[in-house]
Amino acid sequence: MTLPKKGSRLVTVSDVAYRWRVRHKPTYCQGNGWTPMAFAVELAEKPASVLLVTLPYSRPDNWLGGQSVSIRPSLVAQCILKAISEGWTPNLPGPVHRLDLARDPLEHPH
Repeated sequence: MTLPKKGSRLVTVSDVAYRWRVRHKPTYCQGNGWTPMAFAVELAEKPASVLLVTLPYSRPDNWLGGQSVSIRPSLVAQCILKAISEGWTPNLPGPVHRLDLARDPLEHPH
């Protein structure tokens, strides 16, 4: 699985370029605030494995006005470093690596 380039952004972490993306439109469950916001990350060049990060917040475009957050490149970089420390190997094919910040928050999320 690779991310579509359209709508994705680049971030560099430890001299490695990654591409990250938030789904363009919310799913029905995200729109209702039943499921949290998420974003996906992969290597910008020769992607092999995907990181899926789930945040403890709703999407900013949720329909009910639930608490939301904007995703900044610094947050993406922190998530990449955490996932790598947990064993994510973005250059090797494998299953999606999931990082759930609702269950295991970052030390300094922003």
